[in-house]
Amino acid sequence: MARDTTDATIAHQHTTSSKFVTFQLAGEEYGIKVVNVKEIVGMLRITQIPGLPGFVRGVVNLRGKVIPVIDLRRRFEMASREYDVRTPIIVVELEDRQGISLIGMIVDRVSDVLNISESEIEEPPSFGTGVDTSFMLGMAKTSQGLKSLLDIQQILTEDYLEVLDGLS
Repeated sequence: MARDTTDATIAHQHTTSSKFVTFQLAGEEYGIKVVNVKEIVGMLRITQIPGLPGFVRGVVNLRGKVIPVIDLRRRFEMASREYDVRTPIIVVELEDRQGISLIGMIVDRVSDVLNISESEIEEPPSFGTGVDTSFMLGMAKTSQGLKSLLDIQQILTEDYLEVLDGLS
């Protein structure tokens, strides 16, 4: 009987927490679910494509596969910064009408992988009707401070996903 209780406790723990890759943008900490992250690579040569939205930097060749790359600072309308040898690209998998697409996201620095429980996550704050927070899963209160948790599926609208699908 005690074994069933232990199994139930373990199962409950797995359903009430998730792992997040955390990263920095303009000195703030953000996180995305590990299950969406394919890999993290260093800065690659970006081939620019004219006519794309400003936050889409172009495409890269990742081991023979052409993938679009976005600058997450620009997507969130933050000031741009120069890339350096330590600037990472987080390659994520997004589900769209075509199936699964790979997209690279340029961030300032990758910080950590954290296990964040549901009890540490609050709803995104409401800033009124003029501010869109649909791309946020919530705010995590961790021992390292507040982290904005992002819903990677919502960062890019369907219109942008169609543009990016045409690049890969």
